Amino acid sequence: MTLSDNDNRDDKDTDMTDELTILPMLPLRDIIIFPHMVVPLFVGRERSINALDEAMNKDKRLFLAAQKDAKIQDPDEKDVYPVGTIGSVIQMLRLPDGTVKVLVEGQKRAVLTDYLSKKEIFLVRVQDMEEVEGDTTEIEALIRSIQDAFEHFARLNRKIPQDMILSISSIEEPGKLADTIVGHLNLKLPDKQDLLETRDKKERLEKLYSLLKSEIEILEVERKIRSRVRKQMEKTQKEYYLNEQMRAIQKELGEKDEFKNEIDELEARLRKKKMTKEANERVKKEIKKLRMMSPMSAEATVVRNYIDWILSLPWHEYTQDEMDLDKAEQILNEDHYGLDKVKERILEYLAVRSLVEKMKAPILCFVGPPGVGKTSLGKSIARSTGRKFVRASLGGVRDEAEIRGHRRTYIGALPGKVIQYMKKSGAGNPVFLLDEVDKMSTDFRGDPAAALLEVLDPEQNHAFNDHYLDLDYDLSRVMFITTANTLFNIPRPLQDRMEIIRIEGYIETEKLHIAKGFLIPKQFESHGLSADNVSFTDKAILTIIRRYTREAGVRNLEREIASVCRKMAREIVKKGPDTKIRVNGNMLGKYLGVPKYRYGVKEEENRVGLTNGLAWTEMGGELLATEVTVMPGKGKLIITGKLGDVMQESVQAAMSYVRSRADMLNLEKDFYHKVDIHVHIPEGAIPKDGPSAGITVATSIASALTRRPARSDIAMTGEITLRGRVLPIGGLKEKALAAHRAEIETVLIPAENEKDIREVPAQVQKKVKLVLVEHMDEVLNRALLPDPLPDPLAGKRESPKEDGPQDLDKEYVEEPSTTLV
Repeated sequence: MTLSDNDNRDDKDTDMTDELTILPMLPLRDIIIFPHMVVPLFVGRERSINALDEAMNKDKRLFLAAQKDAKIQDPDEKDVYPVGTIGSVIQMLRLPDGTVKVLVEGQKRAVLTDYLSKKEIFLVRVQDMEEVEGDTTEIEALIRSIQDAFEHFARLNRKIPQDMILSISSIEEPGKLADTIVGHLNLKLPDKQDLLETRDKKERLEKLYSLLKSEIEILEVERKIRSRVRKQMEKTQKEYYLNEQMRAIQKELGEKDEFKNEIDELEARLRKKKMTKEANERVKKEIKKLRMMSPMSAEATVVRNYIDWILSLPWHEYTQDEMDLDKAEQILNEDHYGLDKVKERILEYLAVRSLVEKMKAPILCFVGPPGVGKTSLGKSIARSTGRKFVRASLGGVRDEAEIRGHRRTYIGALPGKVIQYMKKSGAGNPVFLLDEVDKMSTDFRGDPAAALLEVLDPEQNHAFNDHYLDLDYDLSRVMFITTANTLFNIPRPLQDRMEIIRIEGYIETEKLHIAKGFLIPKQFESHGLSADNVSFTDKAILTIIRRYTREAGVRNLEREIASVCRKMAREIVKKGPDTKIRVNGNMLGKYLGVPKYRYGVKEEENRVGLTNGLAWTEMGGELLATEVTVMPGKGKLIITGKLGDVMQESVQAAMSYVRSRADMLNLEKDFYHKVDIHVHIPEGAIPKDGPSAGITVATSIASALTRRPARSDIAMTGEITLRGRVLPIGGLKEKALAAHRAEIETVLIPAENEKDIREVPAQVQKKVKLVLVEHMDEVLNRALLPDPLPDPLAGKRESPKEDGPQDLDKEYVEEPSTTLV
């Protein structure tokens, strides 16, 4: 080995004072050697091996300094820390691969002052680093604290042998104590270098104590983590062991791993399914959770069902709307007769839909009496628009969860009816019929009508949130149709969200057309009959309508026709297939029995105190006669016929009007003191209520008191005030139909109902004259004949024994049902 000129010095020059020494330097990577530390090193770099050879040729001493960056293969001056340790080589061994294994011992700290050679060997000049002694009392206290802390550290770190604890406790020299302990700590290189460079022994002990406490805290946290992980691993290993046993048993029984196959199937469905981002992420999360579960656990079943519900819903599957308006109109006319308003609204929607690619579907509410075809109309709309059809009956629903579903925390939880039927439809834009929406009720479980507010609100239902799914689902393309018999039981906020279309009852001619064109052919097909064997005359059909049914729709009419068809089928079976039967009105008594209803015909004679009124019921319009009789008495007003509170008050208002018009009617001013007046409305078992019988009752009272007969060819409806004004009423079309059935020629109606006349069918207006009246005086002039009849009670009335106010005692009947509005 060739040395530089600076290296060719005699031993006298090399052997300098203790403070300044020339030594070969060994750069260290990722390690710092402290005094009193014995460390084995593997040396492979050429200059480092030359430094070892130089040290072995002399006094075996060398300077050990750490590199700042261990990745540097060929370090320079700036890459090596200036403070290191002078050490001696205890043992050196050359290995076959060219590297050298050497055992070195640190002796004392030193500071590098100068580089003498950097080519083939690092030869440096170093100077011993003087250490500063501190306060002995504080140092003694630090020594004890560090020894106690190290003992605690050794108990946490099981890699430290017990004899090392005894060895540390016997060290009294502070510098040696610090250098010995630091070798057992897992410190970063800069922290170790900082301790090596600290001259003050007290400061060095303080830094060591701080680092030692930090290591103890880390070890305590590690121990807690290990303990927790160990417990978790024990649980996991137990489950794994049991699952493996289960798989082994299933394998022995010849069963496949159905659980894994099921998860794979769910993942395959997820890849094919097009859903919202939120739903997609939720399913992935639930499948990941499912993989971690035991297939036999109850929670796994809940998660599987939840995933299956999400994947089964139509998120982006839509049917194509039928845009042919002529075809849609043809389908609507094939299925239903009349109902022009509804058909017109559906065709309008299809027309707009053909112009606008994406629009909110209408939310319709069909209101009408039973049997007029509200539910079947929903099916017809679905067929005409080319959409799927689903129907959910809300009759009797009283739980809010029926609409919005139960949360998954409940056992056996399911989505609400809306989500269930969306899954059943298989499309995101079906015609969704919510039947009997007025039959819902409320109890402690919530208000289902309030839950429907979100479903039927076009501004909200694009993000409908079911409690079970807990995901936003788009209902904006669904055509919701609700049906109801009355609006009375539907909350106002819910009515506000729907477009209400009233479907009134059918008139006789419409029922006749429906029976001939729809009902009879349908029943012929159901009973195996044909038009060649059996036929119905128009008179027979009208007799069934008038005498055997009393309804606004045609449901009972179809039932009676079916009853006749069964009798016909029996006769044809007995007499032979060539039998021909023509059903006329006279044969109905034989097939259907005694007529069930009295056809509402007018009185043939004009009678005193008897006036024709008109009533509205859920079944349509009715002719309702009002009877008043006058008897000797003390001024009592008797009211019978099961009348509601509103109707009883209307009778009192009519009575007060008649008393105020005593002069005009040629009555004595105190007539009411001498008589009792009995007001009765027949069919007393049927509850009646409403104010529209006011003018009818007033006319009957005036007729009974004046003995002027009321015209039997006139019917009337209207609310009366104390001043005699006639106020508007509702249900004019149904009442006009009832008058037409009873062959009434004239109907007196409030003048303010003039706008409603156009709703009355033209053929009814041809036969029934609708007369507008504004005041009760007009009604009396038109309804009462001018000449009074003789009074059979004349001379028989006795004056009351005591003068006093009029006795208005009367009977009050509750539970109003039928409405005269």
